[in-house]
Amino acid sequence: MDIQNIRAFIMVAETGSFSRAAEKLFITQPAISKRIASLEFNLDCKLFDRLGKNILLTQAGEALIPGYRRILAEIDESERIISTLRTEVRGHLKFGTSHHIGLHRLPPVLRRYTELYPAVELDIQFMDSEQAADFILKGSIELALITLPDSIEQPLTTISVWTDPMQCVVAKDHVLARQKTVTGKQLNDHGVLLQSHNTHTRDIIDKALKLAPGNKVIMESNYLETIKAMIQNNLGWGVLPESMIDDSLQILKIKGVKMERQLGILLHGARTLSSAANALIETLKQSVTS
Repeated sequence: MDIQNIRAFIMVAETGSFSRAAEKLFITQPAISKRIASLEFNLDCKLFDRLGKNILLTQAGEALIPGYRRILAEIDESERIISTLRTEVRGHLKFGTSHHIGLHRLPPVLRRYTELYPAVELDIQFMDSEQAADFILKGSIELALITLPDSIEQPLTTISVWTDPMQCVVAKDHVLARQKTVTGKQLNDHGVLLQSHNTHTRDIIDKALKLAPGNKVIMESNYLETIKAMIQNNLGWGVLPESMIDDSLQILKIKGVKMERQLGILLHGARTLSSAANALIETLKQSVTS
């Protein structure tokens, strides 16, 4: 049954006038009459008696008043709830993040986010960047903060947030630390600690450095903190984001080599995001520009 017809019926009943009801609903009197006629047709009964200039409810009309008022009250309450969701950020937000972003990029963002939106309950899932797409497609999480691939297939979509430059590094006492510049051949002569195969980061490294198939790979890991600790203990060279490089490491200068990756948000293009998720995206964008 058309809600607009019900609203017209209640307004006519309350005002006792088609013209006054039309004024209150900001429509014409013929439009009010048409809506009442449509309601009467659907119900197959008269709702009003027209006695000259007087409008009186019939017995059927009187019987409908309480139920129709409850219907309109529930609709109004539902609209208020939806309006609140648009203006208030609250609820449960489940999202994924890679370990690197979770440790080195996310903490100050989340601190700001929780200050702004204390009513949001966060549920953070740590995962490899390559796992995130499956979680997004299954609807297990709303969004993920990951190392972004060069290309993505629909229905997935991405938003780049950070550019993450990377450098070849060694411990301060490594033999390569004394070299002003280092060649690819010199790298191949020494053991290396690398990110795992089949990761976006490893693809970038392999493409930039053109590592020889026989390269001395000491360890492969998805955990950059582990790789950093091994490099610090002079077990080999490796590639780390600049944000992780400190005074315990020496950056190797390699002519013509530039490595960087894009970190950002992975989304399902067809999913309607919650107010909490939209607020997190906005907070991430502001963290870059501020």
